[in-house]
Amino acid sequence: MSRPQAAQEMLAISPDALRAAVESGLLTAEQAQGLRNLEQARMPVREAEPHDDEKFRFISGFSDIFVTIGLGLFLGALGYFSGDMIGNTGMLAVIAVASWLLAEYFTRRQRMALPSIVLLLVFAGAVFLTVAEAFNPSLNFGIGLGNHGGFPIVVAGLVTAAATALHYRRFRVPVTIAAGVAALVASAVGLLFMLAPDFAEQAAKPLLLACGLAVFTLAMRFDLSDPQRQTRRTDIAFWLHMLAAPLIVHPLISGLVGDGGSDVVSAWSILAIFVGLALVALVVDRRAILVSGLSYAGFAFGALVVKAGLSDSVVPLTMLVLGALVLLLSAGWHTLRRTLLSLLPGALARRLPAHT
Repeated sequence: MSRPQAAQEMLAISPDALRAAVESGLLTAEQAQGLRNLEQARMPVREAEPHDDEKFRFISGFSDIFVTIGLGLFLGALGYFSGDMIGNTGMLAVIAVASWLLAEYFTRRQRMALPSIVLLLVFAGAVFLTVAEAFNPSLNFGIGLGNHGGFPIVVAGLVTAAATALHYRRFRVPVTIAAGVAALVASAVGLLFMLAPDFAEQAAKPLLLACGLAVFTLAMRFDLSDPQRQTRRTDIAFWLHMLAAPLIVHPLISGLVGDGGSDVVSAWSILAIFVGLALVALVVDRRAILVSGLSYAGFAFGALVVKAGLSDSVVPLTMLVLGALVLLLSAGWHTLRRTLLSLLPGALARRLPAHT
């Protein structure tokens, strides 16, 4: 490698460095985007990285996978031995404490992405189950709302939300916000079963839909505050969208999948809802809500295939159509998004995530 080429590579600014500069106030989001555009313009076309507005730091190297395997083995063995000695509740508490202590090194000091996510999820799950089993040991790792009432779930959700808030203050892992919000959603469902057990099953889906819309609104607040997607807020929004998607999609569509789910009208209704979700996903540039609806779209298309008398080929035909749909959307995502944004009011389009 020649000396000028080596100097040019040394001067390249990594995405993580730009993000850190924005978060520390050294650069504005617009300045960081300008540097990124300048760097891409100077790169050879063959080296230019494909544009993706939903980048997030999930793995920084194979060491992340290696450490995550070790964490799984260690925490699994720790749970096994502590469960034999102090029971399920004590075992869960030990795992929660161990997850926090391990995060002190792998998250706070090493800043490893995948182990940090895994440790946070294990910590939140262990705290939730510890509190739930402490109030009702007969839960035996299950929610058991219908049989035991929702009080343990309400308390467990609130305690978990508080614990994840402390965790975020200490470690700043983006997925922590979504974990805390999920705990609050669990508390809301538990409160419904506690206060109105006779109507809980009928009201559960509308409640989940309302929670999903609330989580989606929160995710959009983070997205709109960082339209260039340069700071930690975009990672927080990503995980909130991942949580909001099934909360919205399942209550909307699952009611159509039942005794009448094979009906042609129900199938077309599901597909219409899926198209609406696809439009929302394109406008906000988040694919999570679209992915959550794929299984229901597959069910609906399969029902139409059966109605057409092609029941022997329902599985391969459904897979073919869904695969083609995903590939077409992937190939034309940015073009479709530009078209949709051009139809929106200018003030709204400018606040949405940047597009190319």
